[in-house]
Amino acid sequence: MNEVAVARPRVLTVIVSYNFEPWIERCLSSIWDSDYPSDLVVIDNASTDRTVSIIAERYRWIRLVRSRKNLGFGQANNIGMRMALEEDYDYVFLVNQDAWIEANTVGTLVGLAEKYPDYGVLSPVHLDGKGEHLDGSFAKYVGGASAVSSKKSDIVEAAFVNAAFWFIPVSALKKVGGFSPLFFHYGEDVDYIHRMRFYGYRVGYTPLTSGCHDRQNRPITRQTQMKLDRVYYLSVVSDLNSGMAKCLGGGISSFETGRARFIAGKIQRILFLYRHKCPAFVSIPFYCRNQAILQTGKTCVFGKCSFKN
Repeated sequence: MNEVAVARPRVLTVIVSYNFEPWIERCLSSIWDSDYPSDLVVIDNASTDRTVSIIAERYRWIRLVRSRKNLGFGQANNIGMRMALEEDYDYVFLVNQDAWIEANTVGTLVGLAEKYPDYGVLSPVHLDGKGEHLDGSFAKYVGGASAVSSKKSDIVEAAFVNAAFWFIPVSALKKVGGFSPLFFHYGEDVDYIHRMRFYGYRVGYTPLTSGCHDRQNRPITRQTQMKLDRVYYLSVVSDLNSGMAKCLGGGISSFETGRARFIAGKIQRILFLYRHKCPAFVSIPFYCRNQAILQTGKTCVFGKCSFKN
């Protein structure tokens, strides 16, 4: 009897680059050396170093999309996510440019995603750039190194995992959509997790594999911290799971510091100006007629839609 070969799930790995040169070799080689094959696209956000020329000359097997301007993390990733939808991939794997994975990472994530279809975001354990300790932010989200080492299951649910390594089923993309245009850089991952949970998906990581995120030695300036504060509060008030009235009434009014109130006021004005793009203003989600991609207000998060309001 002839056995019918079962096609393996197709994975598209997406890397958004901006002055990618310091990490190109380690990052791209880790994808190439993976035990499980995936196609790779790099979306370059108008790098000013040799990123584009290096990829074009040394990595011709990679699809390179060159943007004439810096689109930001979320909108650049949306280009790759749209490719995954249009080209019938099963999964999209978002990897930061300053990160790299183990040989078994992609295959492990594919197996777990097939086993646990209720997870909208899966991730490996995040290590620092030396591979010696947990990434600082990841450790905070999951309860520290002892919590990770004590886990015996193949998958662990988490409230949040930052987007250095996100493995997402394309079936989830069709419901949740891409990153919100409200967030240029920072905060887009928090907002996206809110929307994943709104649609009933779980978020987690697996202790069976890991990736390194090389960011431990970067100081945070006061200006950057202020930006992080602003996008944090914006992600709070745009949480679909809370509702706009609850966010603005119970959340912003309870901020205690003067700076927080000032930022909250700014955010309220921003949300009003961009109310047609903000998911928190959508009481009943809009969908594209073609592939049921979530609409945020009147603007499709993938920028391409046949929906007529």
